[in-house]
Amino acid sequence: MSKREGTMWRALGLMSGTSLDGIDVAVIETDGERVLGRGFAATYPYSDAFRDKLRDGLQEAARLDDRTSRPGRLALLERYLTELHAEAVEHYLADHQIAAESIDLIGFHGQTVLHRPEARLTVQLGDGSMLARLTGRPVVYDLRAADVAAGGQGAPLAPAYHRALAADISARPLAVLNLGGVANVTWIGKDEVGRDGTLLAFDTGPASAMIDDWCKRTLGEPFDAGGGTAAKGTVHEDIVAGLLAHPYFAKAPPKSLDRNAFDLGAVAGLSPEDGAATLTAFSAAAVAAALPHLPERPALWVACGGGRRNATLMTMTGARVGAPIHPAEAFDIDGDSVEAEAWAFLAVRSRLGLPITFPGTTGVAQALTGGVVVET
Repeated sequence: MSKREGTMWRALGLMSGTSLDGIDVAVIETDGERVLGRGFAATYPYSDAFRDKLRDGLQEAARLDDRTSRPGRLALLERYLTELHAEAVEHYLADHQIAAESIDLIGFHGQTVLHRPEARLTVQLGDGSMLARLTGRPVVYDLRAADVAAGGQGAPLAPAYHRALAADISARPLAVLNLGGVANVTWIGKDEVGRDGTLLAFDTGPASAMIDDWCKRTLGEPFDAGGGTAAKGTVHEDIVAGLLAHPYFAKAPPKSLDRNAFDLGAVAGLSPEDGAATLTAFSAAAVAAALPHLPERPALWVACGGGRRNATLMTMTGARVGAPIHPAEAFDIDGDSVEAEAWAFLAVRSRLGLPITFPGTTGVAQALTGGVVVET
């Protein structure tokens, strides 16, 4: 591909996050530095049966010590996951009447099934070569591996895109909060916007993952719609305090968290409502626990990810951080598509050899590019 830095790319991003809800697809136009255009976004939900298979895969992957190994059902799961992503691309392009040939590049996240950066180990299911073959488009995938191999946390990776999106928001300092299965925050300072020195990011703790798992276990529901179950319950603050005693929260960033770093044992025995309320309060308190690690308190919080639709979580988080928190849509940003858009953006940066991780975002020693490029 002959495109160079400074040229506009049309890139498609694919994201399957830790909430295991489905495949997010988005298209952006970018030169690798600026967001020049944002197109339609769509989500293709997983079936309940496949979501259960992914949960089983998480348990099986917990035993991995080699990121290339696919024992047992993981090989079949990876193949099927890749096929689902190819189908999502096909449906998306057809639904929005976009010619496949107009897509310069696909950014493919895959599905994280294990993330242990302290062991220099991160595993994302997804066969980039197979996806390129099925879609007929160049693919960039495995974007976390180089950072982890270099001693970085391998997460979060979206901050470079958050910074590009925030160029049109005047409030500073600004926090972009992604409420996925795991929450992460990007802090952007007042001065020299766009310089790496003013960009700090890290995982704050669980966001929706534990709440989703609790609702699945106690109610047979995939998530707490709108936070309605939590709203009916009572927060057990002693349990929240006990969970916050985990050393992760006192650890200085950069830092990242595996989806399954916490289990539901602390709320076992509570009613579904009290358990949901307590876990929601814990997710909010985990965000507030990030405040001592920020150079300055944010003047504004912008929330993206599925958790922004949980009214109880948003209210609790705003109360605990003591600052306005608004959904991304208040700033003409599609909060559902930010992660998929970010993967499109990172794919272009990877293809151009530009850095995608930084000392202030993953703890890597120096700004680093990453990803595997598969041409067609």
